[in-house]
Amino acid sequence: MDMLRIGILGIVGILLAVQLKGTKPEYSVYISIATSLVIFFYAARRLEIIIQAIQTIQSFISVHSAYISTLVKIIGITYISEFSSAICKDAGHATIASQIEVFSKLAILAVSMPILLALLETINGFLAA
Repeated sequence: MDMLRIGILGIVGILLAVQLKGTKPEYSVYISIATSLVIFFYAARRLEIIIQAIQTIQSFISVHSAYISTLVKIIGITYISEFSSAICKDAGHATIASQIEVFSKLAILAVSMPILLALLETINGFLAA
């Protein structure tokens, strides 16, 4: 049912933005951003459910908590970068949007580097034995 509400909200927001695009283009962008923010905050409320599920999985499987927190950080970086990049593209600033996407990829790489190093140490330990 929530997906239906979000879908309707998105369609209404787009219809309003398209309607105003011919007369007041700046209002069209504002409506798009406002609609996106409402959907973003609605989705952010759902992250609590996902984090609880990840914690439940962690209780069943012996996984280091640093790996789980890294996974949550990567999900957050991805979601925020997609959101902000889409707003920039919608406003007609594709260059800024692509820079946001590049930065997010580098941020994900930086956040995941400790996991990669731990994996390489494990492989090195197997090869040395």
